[in-house]
Amino acid sequence: MRVPKFWISCSTLVAIAISSEGIAVGQVIPINATSPKIELNGTSGGAKKDASCAGFIAETPNHTIQVADDVNLTFTLKSAGQPALLIRSNSGNDFCVAADSFSEGEVKVPGRWRKGAYQIYVGDRANGRHSYTLAITRN
Repeated sequence: MRVPKFWISCSTLVAIAISSEGIAVGQVIPINATSPKIELNGTSGGAKKDASCAGFIAETPNHTIQVADDVNLTFTLKSAGQPALLIRSNSGNDFCVAADSFSEGEVKVPGRWRKGAYQIYVGDRANGRHSYTLAITRN
């Protein structure tokens, strides 16, 4: 069955429009070289024990981003507890950074991100469940 072109363009516009006001969990978030700051909210932790630094994470990613072009981005996570940010690329690379005792629950991950899909997990090393805010900004 063919999907009308209107619906394809409409779904893309909806994703872009929602990104400035809040994005539903599970929705793919498009990012390119001109994307505005994106703020995501959710609850950290989960039932799955991660072997890397993330501690306990959800079974599915908290968020998924699709980077359209190679771009410099900074991920800034703020949460109570012992938060950790795990970013999995479609090429199989994992980037995991945990808050330390000096960061007051803030994790920053700057870098050059290549075109592709990334799954984002917000974990908690002490198996807690806390509200978080994750900001993704261009730099």
